[in-house]
Amino acid sequence: MVFGGLLFVSACDAPRDSIVVEEGMVTVENQTKTEWRNVKITVNDHFSGGVPVLEPGGRMTAPLSQFQTGLGQKFDRGRQSVAKVEVTATEPDGKPVSFNWHPDAGR
Repeated sequence: MVFGGLLFVSACDAPRDSIVVEEGMVTVENQTKTEWRNVKITVNDHFSGGVPVLEPGGRMTAPLSQFQTGLGQKFDRGRQSVAKVEVTATEPDGKPVSFNWHPDAGR
């Protein structure tokens, strides 16, 4: 008598990155269950942008060309590459949110 067994393999999706930089765009995803307020995204320590609120599960996507310095200089993909992206925000109870991305993060 031959018994055949079934092997069930559950394929777990790898978690998505909270910050994705590709094809001239920056995407930030709030993967928490808490709203983020005063969301600020800083590219290469000098170029910034952001949104007032990012809801739980929400995404903010913006072209790198929209990020600018305090003096109004815009990020120029032809002359610069992205070395670092930092995200800061505040939860409704005042708790700070802070995380970052760099090109070698997945290696």
